[in-house]
Amino acid sequence: MLINILCVGDVVGRPGRSILARAIPRLTTQHDIHCNIVNAENVASGSGLTPLLYQKIVDAGADLLTMGDHVYRRAAIMEVMGSSERIVRPANLAPSAPGREFVVYQTASGHRVALFSLLGRMYIRPPCDCPFRAADRVLDAIPGDVKVVVVDVHAEATSEKIALGWHLDGRVSVAFGTHTHVQTADEQILPDGTAYITDLGMTGPHDSVLGRSKEQVLRSMTTNVPSPFDVATGDVRLHGAVVTVDSATGKARSIKRVCMTEQDLDVA
Repeated sequence: MLINILCVGDVVGRPGRSILARAIPRLTTQHDIHCNIVNAENVASGSGLTPLLYQKIVDAGADLLTMGDHVYRRAAIMEVMGSSERIVRPANLAPSAPGREFVVYQTASGHRVALFSLLGRMYIRPPCDCPFRAADRVLDAIPGDVKVVVVDVHAEATSEKIALGWHLDGRVSVAFGTHTHVQTADEQILPDGTAYITDLGMTGPHDSVLGRSKEQVLRSMTTNVPSPFDVATGDVRLHGAVVTVDSATGKARSIKRVCMTEQDLDVA
């Protein structure tokens, strides 16, 4: 059986949450989605996640959530990270870091999807362990009868994301990148059956600099005076990708980029 997975890029602040809640039902119907995966590390005012907003993202239709370098920015989320079977922390953090390295989700159709995430090491804080070795360790721990495996590579450098894609080709069903907030046009099925894209893009306000007020960012960049970067509000879009996977083999059949605007959603 073929199953369809929607992967949604970094959700930024209230605008991102708003369009996510409106778009997921439409996309689920349109693409016959079996599993919705959302990167939620920028949900709380652009940085981190709270228990209340975690529940709002789940209520909006997210089946599984990934985080990134802001995973512990809001301390209250640590309890959720430890108790929920819907959310993962990067697998290459310290072994004692709160949260699960991977989760296995059973879809309504009865198929299971394993999810884990990795942090890049180039230009990323906090420092973390080797993502390549962490990926090998997690893949050894995932039950062998779970064929559909998805990984979120939360990294700054495109070279590191691409290298991890090649390292994981044929070993995971989907490897998607997050963190840089700009959707890339390199979606492809790698030779051994892994669907890959360097970055899903951002779900949030695109009249901005990566989701933040462009006026504040420009003022800081042109004067060298530190400034708070508020979440912007204009031109809100959802970015992500829809991947079709053969549940018997775990091999991806197709990957297609998704971009949905508020205007798209206003069309009956």
